[in-house]
Amino acid sequence: MIIRETEDAFIMIKQHDHAFLSGRVVEHFSPDLLQSNHFMKDIRYAAYEHDRSWIGLDETPIWNDQAQVPYSFSDFPLIPKLAFYKIGLDEIEQANPYASLLCSLHYCSFFSKSTDERAVQFLNHERKRQAKIKQNITTLNHELLFEHFRLLQLSDDLSLYICLNEPGVGKKLEHPWFVNGFANSEIFTGNNNPFVANWINQNEIRVSSFPFDNEFELTLKYKTVLKSAIQVMGIAKAYENSLSEEHQVFIRK
Repeated sequence: MIIRETEDAFIMIKQHDHAFLSGRVVEHFSPDLLQSNHFMKDIRYAAYEHDRSWIGLDETPIWNDQAQVPYSFSDFPLIPKLAFYKIGLDEIEQANPYASLLCSLHYCSFFSKSTDERAVQFLNHERKRQAKIKQNITTLNHELLFEHFRLLQLSDDLSLYICLNEPGVGKKLEHPWFVNGFANSEIFTGNNNPFVANWINQNEIRVSSFPFDNEFELTLKYKTVLKSAIQVMGIAKAYENSLSEEHQVFIRK
């Protein structure tokens, strides 16, 4: 679950709904910025499905007693998270091995500096998966694979930018991950600078060095879960009883 806290509520977004926005971002990404159009169907699938591991975890939110907030994707307990990561990657691999390779690389990047034994075991398992998939793809281009990996990260970041920021927020008050632009996106800009997004107003975002074939619209699905409702009935019931909402965002030049 992606969580954004307000004074009297939590804005709660399912990871798979966030991933749908990532898929839309890749759909509109300019193919001229890539070495070739090979595997484009696969990178789109990876973007749309990269967080399917969270489908089961997000069905019922869990309360973090220590922090007095719902658990989010960033602080969710490690053991169940890793178990569901593997389940999701297995499912993606059955449908599309190249997409699974990209998603596996994406997940592994979260733990690249971890010394936790469980995270290291996960990394070792995923590196074996990656090696097996690479061996079975005779047309694999490692430079293009790296571009696709960075594109998946960019699509994830732009969607998270929408999810984690209050719509229309000023640049200095943005979530700290994105104030200086999208990390590792400079391979697409041609000027060694990352793409930078700015809110124009509550429904429009401008992206520097516009990397898309046209302007487009995204629809974010979420729930506003009141803190007062959580106090009365608990997080699970409060979330269940909250209405689903939508917010339209336009990506502009």
